[in-house]
Amino acid sequence: MHRICIKDIQKDIPVGEGICSVFLVGSAQKAEGKNGPFWSLKLRDATGTLDAKIWAPLSQTVAELKMGDFVEVKGRTSLFREQLQFTVDALRLVENPEELSMGDFIQTSAVEPAEILAQIEEKISEEITYAPWKDFCKSVLKDPGIRAKLLLAPAAKSVHHAYAGGLLEHMFSVASLCLKLSDHYPELDRQTLFVAGLFHDIGKLDELSGGLANDYTDEGKMLGHIIQGILILKPFLEKAKVDPALALHFEHLILSHHGEPEFGAPRVPLSPEAFCLHYADNMDAKLAQCREAFSQIQGKEEQENQEIAWSAWVNLLNRSLCKMPHTPKAKEKETGKAKKDPKGKQGSLMGFFG
Repeated sequence: MHRICIKDIQKDIPVGEGICSVFLVGSAQKAEGKNGPFWSLKLRDATGTLDAKIWAPLSQTVAELKMGDFVEVKGRTSLFREQLQFTVDALRLVENPEELSMGDFIQTSAVEPAEILAQIEEKISEEITYAPWKDFCKSVLKDPGIRAKLLLAPAAKSVHHAYAGGLLEHMFSVASLCLKLSDHYPELDRQTLFVAGLFHDIGKLDELSGGLANDYTDEGKMLGHIIQGILILKPFLEKAKVDPALALHFEHLILSHHGEPEFGAPRVPLSPEAFCLHYADNMDAKLAQCREAFSQIQGKEEQENQEIAWSAWVNLLNRSLCKMPHTPKAKEKETGKAKKDPKGKQGSLMGFFG
């Protein structure tokens, strides 16, 4: 089947030009309008998402559409409130989706998830000296059920790192930020903060289904990933015989990492480490949203850092984001010694001795 990816539609295909391609249905809602029923869709592939509409009379012929369906659509794009929208003129369900390449429709981490997991395990060996914490980390990551899910799990349904391997990427990024904060603030409990940074979102393994649909599970809707994370980790804490005070602090870090009750935190941060984890998690999520928004900017490769550019409206942040020019980097100056040294030894002590 012919495929045009969403990234190309957003960047290279002129608005109004006819398009025919296959997409994954990320969401589908039917509503009633002035001119009859219509469908609001989010079409997905590995390169992004695209808002779409099916208007009457075509909408009246579509009996059912649901998340996870594959559809071949024909139509054209237009701008609505400065955002690209696709109007569907013809549609058919793909009868044999197993013939499609799933890699075209599921976004994955830029780095192989197995490589990220190996980096995490290496960092655990380097940073953790308290034996119960090391045992705890290793036992969680070596658990067959957890390990298999981690290699595929997204970090969210749509907010940030919402792709296969995204959870591992987010875990490692937040834990690394926690280490940098501990370098700057040596009074922090470096090891407990690092371990909490690694596992703060582990409950998302059970909160989200992952895969093509990547929807909330029944348990995820009823409990949420913070409580689910505590339920997953509690047996491992007890088995590793982590000191009760350290285990209590660790659980508080997990419970408070969303910061405030209105953002889903069962408890507000009550320790310096809890504040650090909350801000590290929030920073990593927000910057991931910035990267995603900026990736949609037209001509960003040509723009480099020379112009101010605005993203499309980001619903979850309730704003457009501004990509600003960067301060020019200093040009490397060629020293006299470097000119005289044809052997390229100026980077070592050998360069001083001719």
